[in-house]
Amino acid sequence: MKWTDTLEIAIQLSEYHADVDPKTIRFTDLHRWVLALPEFDDDPNRSNEKILEAIQMHWIEESE
Repeated sequence: MKWTDTLEIAIQLSEYHADVDPKTIRFTDLHRWVLALPEFDDDPNRSNEKILEAIQMHWIEESE
């Protein structure tokens, strides 16, 4: 997965962190958790606030 795979990342995060409310997560934690996903394989420095917001929004949608 790459940073641009925001929906797939969100689905994975919702599975690995099912007990977390995605509305309360800090972007620093979100960034760290994305990097820790087993299928994630992209440059850590390629993320930005817009990408992290997109991941968070997809995660919120998945959790509802």
